[in-house]
Amino acid sequence: MHTQVQRTLDALRIEPSGVPIYVQIREQLLGAIGAGWLAPGAQMPTMRQVAVALRVDLNTVRHAYDELDAMGAIRTVRGVGTFVAERPPRRDLAAEAARIDSLAHRLVAMAMTEGVDPVAVAHRVLTLEERQEQGGEG
Repeated sequence: MHTQVQRTLDALRIEPSGVPIYVQIREQLLGAIGAGWLAPGAQMPTMRQVAVALRVDLNTVRHAYDELDAMGAIRTVRGVGTFVAERPPRRDLAAEAARIDSLAHRLVAMAMTEGVDPVAVAHRVLTLEERQEQGGEG
């Protein structure tokens, strides 16, 4: 199996956070694409691989993949596989702002639930992003 696919599968986690499982999968796969684990044109893990790795229903994974496809983040070639889109999808600024707000609220709630300072998490996110931009692993 391709190491980038395996790395992505190994990194996927489902948290009991109240966030729907398909949303968690969608956001984690977007994160893998953003982190460069899955580069433009790279083959995505199959839906079945994700379902088995996370021990979730295949339809839940299909829902996540359908949303990623609708966003333009991935493309499916029938009979061949699913691939990271070559070009990033057109940005809908209002939808992106709403997703950022939603993600920020969930992150704050998750940090507080775990007894972690949300500001420390924000600083860590910035540090990880800076390292990513410099070509480091984080």
